[in-house]
Amino acid sequence: MNALQIIIAGSLVAISCGLLGCFLILRKMAMVGDAISHAVLPGIVIAFMLTGSRDSVTMLLGAGVIGVLTTFLIEFFHTKGKLQTDASIGVTFTWLFAIGVILISVFAGKVDLDQECVLYGEIAYVPLDLWITDTGTIMGPRVIYISASVLVILLLFIGFGYKELFLTTFDPAYASAIGISTITWHYLLMGAVSLTTVASFEAVGAILVVALLIAPPATAYLLVDDFKKMLILTSVLGVIVSVCGYYLAAWLDGSIAGAMAAVSGFFFGVAFIYNRLMVKKSSKVKPSKTAI
Repeated sequence: MNALQIIIAGSLVAISCGLLGCFLILRKMAMVGDAISHAVLPGIVIAFMLTGSRDSVTMLLGAGVIGVLTTFLIEFFHTKGKLQTDASIGVTFTWLFAIGVILISVFAGKVDLDQECVLYGEIAYVPLDLWITDTGTIMGPRVIYISASVLVILLLFIGFGYKELFLTTFDPAYASAIGISTITWHYLLMGAVSLTTVASFEAVGAILVVALLIAPPATAYLLVDDFKKMLILTSVLGVIVSVCGYYLAAWLDGSIAGAMAAVSGFFFGVAFIYNRLMVKKSSKVKPSKTAI
């Protein structure tokens, strides 16, 4: 039962991260998830200091506010400061992460937190983090309910806004010409990334969240040309990564999150080799038949 719960939690997170990762990769913003997962540290610390509670909802709200601020600052430095996107991401998340570290170090005697506990969850603990009602009923792992809720929200967001997200990703100039606000949909997408990243990394770990945001979508990108197929393949790959990663970790008696991230990298390597072989094969020009 524990294995099934861990795999379900990993699969839900992988699908959510992968769907958003498809948009991020095509927008050349793949490292935004990594930035958010580190930049939210001051939000978590400030939320704890204001409320004195380590309740997940409190942490989620504090981290979510800073996550949205992170995406705003990245876009602000990119558009107003004329910085490249990668430079904007690097400046923003290192600055906010440093502030979080300083807050922890300065208020170490008052804040029962440290960088590792707020940034690096462990998916192996999913079966232990139970949702227990006021009447004492055990509903199951809390992470599964949170991850499932986030996935439903994302599916509704992508479903209702697919046209706008698609056009602003592939042809923002045309989207603007027909009256679609590219800025609005950019921030909506970044808000969704912030929500998903913050809701996921507490349970499965920041490293695994970043791996699932990038590796499965990048793998699907190498294998298919149709965007809808890319979304579907990314979701399937996320589930496969969760299953294979868990059993690899069980076989090696090692980190489950690390094994899942390693499996996602392995699949990307296979897809990359396959893609290169197909490119070489298609580039070979057959000699034309000429009349003698």
